[in-house]
Amino acid sequence: MKNLVEIVIENESQVVTHGGVFHADDVLATVILAKLFQQRNQNDVPLKVCREFKVSADLSEDVIIYDIGGGKFDHHQRGGNGARENGVPYSSAGLIWREFGKELLKDVPDMVWEIVDRDIIQAVDAMDNGTMPRPDYPCQGFSISQAISGFNPTWDSKENFDLCFMKAVAFMEQVFDNAVATAAAKAKAERLVNGALRNSKGHVLVLDRYMPWQEPLLTSESEAAKNILFVVYPAVRGGYNWQCVPDTLGGFGQRKPVPQEWKGAPAEELQKLTGVEGFTFCHPAGFLGACKTQDEAVRVATLAAEA
Repeated sequence: MKNLVEIVIENESQVVTHGGVFHADDVLATVILAKLFQQRNQNDVPLKVCREFKVSADLSEDVIIYDIGGGKFDHHQRGGNGARENGVPYSSAGLIWREFGKELLKDVPDMVWEIVDRDIIQAVDAMDNGTMPRPDYPCQGFSISQAISGFNPTWDSKENFDLCFMKAVAFMEQVFDNAVATAAAKAKAERLVNGALRNSKGHVLVLDRYMPWQEPLLTSESEAAKNILFVVYPAVRGGYNWQCVPDTLGGFGQRKPVPQEWKGAPAEELQKLTGVEGFTFCHPAGFLGACKTQDEAVRVATLAAEA
């Protein structure tokens, strides 16, 4: 894999950011700009990046300056540089994404841009601006911002900051590509889930393959979506799963719990309780179960919905 970026002297660069210690926002902004540069030029020539501690006054107007200098793509000036409607302030990553992200993703639905902004860009922006995390638990998730910070040379190291920056960019490229691919898959899943909802009957939604269904189902305004209590889909290990719809997105509650006696019961007992021969598993927490065939999974889910 060729490098996305090349560190050069100022008068040769297409973009300028600050030198020294780097963070997730300037690294992510660099990835976005490097991909856009290659897309516009239809080649894999590296973006030439200058990392300096002071911006030269005689730079060309075409040079993009970010995370330094107090301009359009910096956020270190007094009062910052704006915030989203939800209150998350912009860092250089978000400012660059707002300006160029839709051009970079011009061949996919706008929803992909929105999901990437929500799932990764906003988190980087919030961390860099010091507005998260807000700890209320002894441990916290290890963030992408922390991972990128770990690429900086340690205090007792003789590593070169610019070379470490390029390593961080290569790592962030993979993270960004994964985020875009995941967002595109979510957008596709939403279309398929909405299509399945239009054909659904009763309280059970049947999908012809597994896909991320919870968000499109729980955020839908349709009456059909609000009535769904269980979702049936092919299981990765074979057969079919039925799953309870949670009461909230990311929550652990259930719109309709299964009967208590099903939870954690052995297959033989489940089959006696329901009369469904292929009912093989019910999770002890009751949110998930397995059957041998789709028809059996739908029958079990219907029994649970009507219990």
